[in-house]
Amino acid sequence: MERTVVDVPEGARGTARSAPTHPQPHHDTSHPLRVAIIGGGPGGLYAAALLKRLDPTRDITVWERNAPDDTFGFGVVLSDETLGGIEHADPQVYEALQRDFIRWDDIDIVHRNTRHTSGGHGFAALGRKRLLEILHTRCRELGVDLRFHTEAPHDLPRTHDLVIAADGIHSSTREAHADVFRPHVTTHRCRYIWLAADFPFDAFRFEIAETEHGVMQLHGYPYAPDASTVIIEMREGVWHAAGFDELGEAESVERCAKIFAEALRGRPLKSNNSAWTTFRTVVNDRWSHGNVVLLGDAAHTAHFSIGSGTKLAVEDALTLAACLEEHESLEEALTAYEAERRPVVASTQRAARASLEWFENLALYLDQPPRQFAFNLLTRSRRVTHDNLRLRDARFTEAVERDFGCPPGTPPMFTPFRLRGLTLRNRVVVSPMDMYSAADGVPGDFHLVHLGARAMGGAGLVMTEMVCVSEEGRITPGCAGLYTGRQAEAWKRITNFVHDRAPGTAIGVQLGHSGRKGSTKLMWEGMDEPLEEGNWPLVAASALPYKPFSQTPRELSRAQLTDIREQFAAAACRAARAGFDLLELHCAHGYLLSGFLSPLTNRRTDAYGGSLEKRLRFPLEVFDAVRNVWPGERPMTVRISATDWADGGTTAEDAVEIARAFAAHGADAIDVSTGQVVADERPEFGRSYQTPFADRIRNATGIPVIAVGAISSWDDVNSLILAGRTDLCALARPHLYDPHWTLHAAAEQGYTGPGAVWPAPYRAGSRRPQTGRTDAPKPRLTLGS
Repeated sequence: MERTVVDVPEGARGTARSAPTHPQPHHDTSHPLRVAIIGGGPGGLYAAALLKRLDPTRDITVWERNAPDDTFGFGVVLSDETLGGIEHADPQVYEALQRDFIRWDDIDIVHRNTRHTSGGHGFAALGRKRLLEILHTRCRELGVDLRFHTEAPHDLPRTHDLVIAADGIHSSTREAHADVFRPHVTTHRCRYIWLAADFPFDAFRFEIAETEHGVMQLHGYPYAPDASTVIIEMREGVWHAAGFDELGEAESVERCAKIFAEALRGRPLKSNNSAWTTFRTVVNDRWSHGNVVLLGDAAHTAHFSIGSGTKLAVEDALTLAACLEEHESLEEALTAYEAERRPVVASTQRAARASLEWFENLALYLDQPPRQFAFNLLTRSRRVTHDNLRLRDARFTEAVERDFGCPPGTPPMFTPFRLRGLTLRNRVVVSPMDMYSAADGVPGDFHLVHLGARAMGGAGLVMTEMVCVSEEGRITPGCAGLYTGRQAEAWKRITNFVHDRAPGTAIGVQLGHSGRKGSTKLMWEGMDEPLEEGNWPLVAASALPYKPFSQTPRELSRAQLTDIREQFAAAACRAARAGFDLLELHCAHGYLLSGFLSPLTNRRTDAYGGSLEKRLRFPLEVFDAVRNVWPGERPMTVRISATDWADGGTTAEDAVEIARAFAAHGADAIDVSTGQVVADERPEFGRSYQTPFADRIRNATGIPVIAVGAISSWDDVNSLILAGRTDLCALARPHLYDPHWTLHAAAEQGYTGPGAVWPAPYRAGSRRPQTGRTDAPKPRLTLGS
């Protein structure tokens, strides 16, 4: 979007004339003349410079409680995108920054005495004090009133048209109006300290130290010809075990230098009133209140491991200045500012959280092959991907692929994977998706076409929807079943088609029971709403309705538990005769077996409730009954909800233990989903948002996993597989959008091979169709005047 801030009149670029006094603020205009900025960090200073440059008549004051050169940290990294915005908005600031920037391309990952280097990344950094000096100079040139060692008056909203609260993560402005801004602050699990070295690293350096107390990591990058930022980070427990909690600042700095002596070339570290702290993620429900608006860390924070704090603050300033120029009222301008920035910030915070949690869980990855470990680190935030890294550094990416076992020219997603006696030709799974289109539980022509099309679309494994083990175990009247011979024969028709017309594609069945979430309308008629007529009684682990208007289930008796266990076993026998290659037991999403696993839905006081071990008892009994009748050479998987996204529910730690329990009973892989267990859940949606749970289970236990959850691109699949975060990727909506998603992924990557075989009748379409040219002929010759 082209911003007004870009087109500043030339006459406004020089030193500003003295601004007139405006005793009465004009809150009804989006062109505020009296502006107060609380906080003299980069975001506040840059906002002051932009607003003054756009209108030299503005009276702008920056209030900063500390000295001009007081700062937290040493270096600042800015992206090319941010620098581009600065260049357009204020070339003088940009030129000053350019003169001081240190630039480099490489990232070094040092782990177990092995260094791997990846190039082509492009970084620019400078000292934080120098950045402040540049902004101080620019503000003074423009006539901004900078007041250091001065607390901001409490009545600024009354005396000024606009108050910009850029007062940092501990914002007193935000806290004073917490009832309006509604901040949510999450404290994370690592301690870190911000230090500096007196020499420049020649790359962005990540170094891992495995000490007797636990894992520690160094993040380092150059910011001046003779200096580097060094951040030392470790889990809270490691910090305590190493005794850092008992050391003063000087002793901590000396200890850190000793631990990372090789990386530091034996040089000492220096501090700047540095203290160990824990990172806090700040999110606010609102960013403005009347004529007060939050900016930078006061509004939001993002972990330093993706270098985004100053970047976000500067971009906030650019957007706020533009919105004030583009809208007629202050209210409209502040609303537009938040609407434009919030999704960008949310995306950055998701990436930052993924990066932060990767380092929190660093110990899980220490035994990965060295290059895979490096690739995993580089792609941890999901912003750098396999395809993106290939463009940056093809040699490094190809080396990782070779180590993984990819034949030349074969993307990771098209490598085979073995589960018991079944070898899948690629890593793509068509995820189970309820179609609600069966009649009396019998799958018909719709299912034949639906599953047959996706089988011919190239996926290694196609899964049915949840197939119910009894009539009472249906979710809706349209659910498919395997509780009659007629249903089994109908399924055999489908498996025969898949095996005959899509050779090499496996088809799996997912068995489940609705539990308390049954007897509801078809999804498109009202999801989770009870039927208006024809309801059937529900059963569950405990007599708790799913929603206030839902039917209350009966708590299952011992005798009923036995009956249901036998229903699952009988359905598994029918599934085997129907020709399915794999069977998955559905223990997720709040259905019957999931209801036993979660403490939020299992309130039993008998042998099937209470501790996690007891809550596992019935699902494991069902698993054993099914495994006993399911052919020994055919694999079984289990789908679980790895978190309930609700306080007091299943946690990620619980999920690891649940996975271990099923694997001990013979599960070949865990299909890791999340949520849908309680109606008041609060999932953290985002791209690939459920994959960290699969990652954790795989790397904590060594059990194969299937990752699910907003995985939408083949690039994501390649990245997850190659990083060792999952073994298989299950995609649902992408396969609704494109039944031939896998074959098209192969075509788009230029892959032809055994991992993606086009059906003979479709081979003529195995290349992307030609399109009309959209590019204009390029000039061949430019003549000077």
